[in-house]
Amino acid sequence: MLNIVLFGPPGSGKGTQSEHLIKQFELIHLSTGDILRVEIAAQTELGIEAQKKMDKGELVPDEVVISMISGIIERNKDAKGFIFDGFPRTIAQAESLDEMLSAHSTKVNLLIMLDVDEDEIKKRLILRGEKSGRGDDINIDIITNRINVYRLQTKPVSKYYKKQGKSFPINGMQTEEEVYSDIAHVMGKFVK
Repeated sequence: MLNIVLFGPPGSGKGTQSEHLIKQFELIHLSTGDILRVEIAAQTELGIEAQKKMDKGELVPDEVVISMISGIIERNKDAKGFIFDGFPRTIAQAESLDEMLSAHSTKVNLLIMLDVDEDEIKKRLILRGEKSGRGDDINIDIITNRINVYRLQTKPVSKYYKKQGKSFPINGMQTEEEVYSDIAHVMGKFVK
C-alpha cells in the first residue's frame, strides 16, 4: 500500500496535483474536510461528535479525525494506497497518523511538499477566491493568518517526516505540468 501526504501551504496546488496522482496511481483521496462532511451527513457516531464540536466553534479532536480515517482504511483494505490531503496539520497529528497506520500494518511512504513563496500564495488565493466566491480566499488578512498558521503549526510536519527520510520538496512555482513531472519522478522511486 502506497500512502502519500500531499503537503503545502494554502493555494500551493495540492488539489490539482491530487487529481493527477489519483488518476495515474489509482489512490484514494482522503481530505479531512470531505471526510467530516460525509460522516456528519451520514449521522454516524463520530459525525455527531464532530458536529457538536463544530457547532461550538471548536476544532474536531485529533482522535475523532484519526478514527474516521482508520474506518476508511479498514473499509478499503484492498486499495493501492491513499493520499492524505489536509492532514496531518501538526506533529501530534503526524504521530497519531503513524500509530494508526502501523495498527493497519502500513505507513506513510512519503510526504510531497509543494514549495510556493508567500507572495505567489497570496496571488493564487485571491484569484481562486474571485473565481469561486470563497470569502476566506479574498480577504488578505485571513490569507495572511492562514499562511502564518501554516508556517508555525503545519510546516514543522515536513521536518518530522524529513527525519524519517520521507519528505520530498517540489518547486511549486513551476507550471502545473512541470510540478507533476517532478512529483511523478519522486513517485517512481516508490512505485514498483
